[in-house]
Amino acid sequence: MDVLVQIGLLALGFVLLVKGADWFVEGASRLAEKFGIPQLVIGLTIVAMGTSLPEAAVSVSAALKGSAEITIGNIMGSNIMNILLILGLTAIITPIAVQKTTVRYEIPFVIVVSVILVAMGAAGDNLLHRSDGLILWGLMLCYLGYLLVIAKKGGGLPEDLPEGKPMPVWKMLLLIVLGGVMIVAGSDVAVDAATELALIFGMSERLIGLTIVAFGTSLPELVTSVTAAVKGKADIAVGNIVGSNIFNILFVVGTSALITPVAYAPEFLVDGIVCIAAAALLWLCVFRKKRLGRLGGAVMLIGYAGYFIYLMG
Repeated sequence: MDVLVQIGLLALGFVLLVKGADWFVEGASRLAEKFGIPQLVIGLTIVAMGTSLPEAAVSVSAALKGSAEITIGNIMGSNIMNILLILGLTAIITPIAVQKTTVRYEIPFVIVVSVILVAMGAAGDNLLHRSDGLILWGLMLCYLGYLLVIAKKGGGLPEDLPEGKPMPVWKMLLLIVLGGVMIVAGSDVAVDAATELALIFGMSERLIGLTIVAFGTSLPELVTSVTAAVKGKADIAVGNIVGSNIFNILFVVGTSALITPVAYAPEFLVDGIVCIAAAALLWLCVFRKKRLGRLGGAVMLIGYAGYFIYLMG
């Protein structure tokens, strides 16, 4: 009975996270636009970080509660899942065109920051300290600067901005407050339920973070990418996933490390290598033809199946 209760609480936490992030981003974007902040800046900050909000909330909450393996497991698991599972599924539905800048700069940057994260975790006392958080945040500011340059050259925004009828300021503020409360509450409930399930089933927090929690916090990327593919707008999928993976490492892990030291267990070395390999595989699949075809998608899904079997072994 307790298992069903915890699964129900975990599902509730994920619903609060996903819907809360959606409302928060919409309210914040519209409010920023109302006060004359350029759409370019809104798209590169509030909207681009929107799909990483669930990961951020869960990771910071887990770190503060001492469930440190969920923090890194969530990010590693989400990044592996984003590329191998979500892009794999999307490419099976329809081949995806990839922008030149994504192939030349953004995918290699994902590989670089993944290597940096693994190196930070492997060095010293298996903890990510405030100094590591500062380095990751510095890299994120460099990445935001790069995005600004690309967008000004006409490379487009990382994501579509919310559209619709004009909204009164009180409603924007209500969306921001409600969204923020739901994100905090959702992360709290999800981390507690995930920790309880780990205890009940005798699973490590690392495994729970890499699988169940990673899947729950990757739901916004999954829904966005598959919906775009079904609607024939899959061209945005790779850019969104790559951007989300960069924000997950630099923004989420960086912020968590600035707030409190984050434990990086030696077991995460294998997951870190898989994370790097997944990004390298994506680059190999797209660097010649600037598209991710069904064959590449199938290879990614097989890769994820192999990784999942390893986790369960």
